[in-house]
Amino acid sequence: MVSTLAVPGTYPTLRDALEVAPDGAVVLLAPGTYRERMDLSGRRLTIRASGDPGSAVVDASGLDGPALAVASGEVEVDGLALVSDDYPAVAIGGGRVRLRRCELSAGYGAGLQAEGGATVDAAEVRVVAGQHGFVFSDAGGTVDSCAVSGVSDDGVIVRLGADPVIRDTRISDCGYRGVYVYQSGRPLIERCEVSGAGDAGIVAANGSSLRIVETWVHQTHGSGIVIGAGCTAGIEQCRVEETADPPVHVDARATVTMTELLGPAAQGAGEVERLLTELDSMIGLAGVKAEVRSLIDEIQVNEWRRGAGLSVGAVSHHLIFTGAPGTGKTTVARIYGRLLKALGVLPDGQFREVSRRDLVGQYIGHTAEKTTSVFEEAMGGVLFIDEAYTLARAGGAAADFGQEAIDTLVKLMEDHREEVAVIVAGYTREMSGFLDANSGLASRFAKTLEFEDYGPDELVMIAGRIARNDDYVFADGLPEALWEHFGQLERDRNFGNAREARKLLEGMRKAQSGRLRAMGRMPSRDDLRTLMLADLRMATR
Repeated sequence: MVSTLAVPGTYPTLRDALEVAPDGAVVLLAPGTYRERMDLSGRRLTIRASGDPGSAVVDASGLDGPALAVASGEVEVDGLALVSDDYPAVAIGGGRVRLRRCELSAGYGAGLQAEGGATVDAAEVRVVAGQHGFVFSDAGGTVDSCAVSGVSDDGVIVRLGADPVIRDTRISDCGYRGVYVYQSGRPLIERCEVSGAGDAGIVAANGSSLRIVETWVHQTHGSGIVIGAGCTAGIEQCRVEETADPPVHVDARATVTMTELLGPAAQGAGEVERLLTELDSMIGLAGVKAEVRSLIDEIQVNEWRRGAGLSVGAVSHHLIFTGAPGTGKTTVARIYGRLLKALGVLPDGQFREVSRRDLVGQYIGHTAEKTTSVFEEAMGGVLFIDEAYTLARAGGAAADFGQEAIDTLVKLMEDHREEVAVIVAGYTREMSGFLDANSGLASRFAKTLEFEDYGPDELVMIAGRIARNDDYVFADGLPEALWEHFGQLERDRNFGNAREARKLLEGMRKAQSGRLRAMGRMPSRDDLRTLMLADLRMATR
């Protein structure tokens, strides 16, 4: 038969009430502070605050043991504040204990320590002070909707094969690690938040096996998640941000599966897709777009392999762009730099465009100095060298210092291949001669991208896009006339591709201005926007 007992008043002390309570009894604690300890080993009891949660305080400070000790039996504690100093507030050495709506506070001890095969089910429990929050050693159970904050060491410790489920729990402002799993610990950490750790957010070591699911780790002084040698981990749909680098560190000897990592990595993934869409929106360049996507795919997979602790070979991000002027080489180079930044390969993706005059000096030693200075300014981003072939010796002229610039670049590109992306650009034939200027130059580049001349269809599309961006529209028949004009242009060395379209539109706008001024009246809005066949004829006379 279940009985209900109450203290104080009914019994002089909490200990008296517990001693006379039969198994299955519910002991109600009236509001107040009980400077006692509860040792409930071998008992089957429920201890409950009769008032609001926290109104009944069991304070074992200065006493020789924890506020609540259970070595066996089945105990439920609801709504109490449990306080200790040099012992855990709650120490469970066996049996099954349920804690509901409790507040735990300790000095040097843990908020809750479970061991010896115990099962603990904690819900809405707050650890507000102690050396550690929850410590599981060879124990299991659940920690659900709880909170740990302000402890001096690790927030949660799982060790010696313990396998608790830690769910919907917030672990914040711990002096050392948020969660430390070691000595074959096997927890599930699900939908938790770990923040403000003095070191790493979640750490696994010594052959542990854990799953981290839908968990947010942020604002940690160390890495967000660290998986050590010999450990097995599944990291699923987690968000890791505002941590030390790397956000997730995986030892090469660990086995890790990682899916849908959010945070900066996810933001970077979104930026990658946005930039690839921007690349796809460029007119023409089908081969170039495919090559860039292939490069990005390889880089992304390498980053995933690195995160999973797999080996990754040395990869060069240096490229060669060949083709005539006006084919989009500079635009693609800028997008490529921003893609490398979004993937976390380069820190800022800045773009520095230079030519021969920026690299070549006027006396012996000056060129190496200038080239090194320019290279160092581009570190962390893209160094784009237009008309790079002009650096090669012209006719073997001994006084030309371009060769010195090339030799300096070769060494710098090798020494800093993971810190900068060098893109050299120029006409196809001339770039072949440029690569012959140094025996090690060609091997420094990952790939050559060929930018083909634009055809008439593409040039009409480019002209139409430029016009729309400037609030102009084409009159009927003008696109067809533009196509005919572009089809008749000679495709020699002087052909400027997109520059031809831009130069032609500038001429057509000037022709339109003269035509509108000669109208003898104020032009309408449509007049001001419309380019006509007459403007094309005037611009091409």
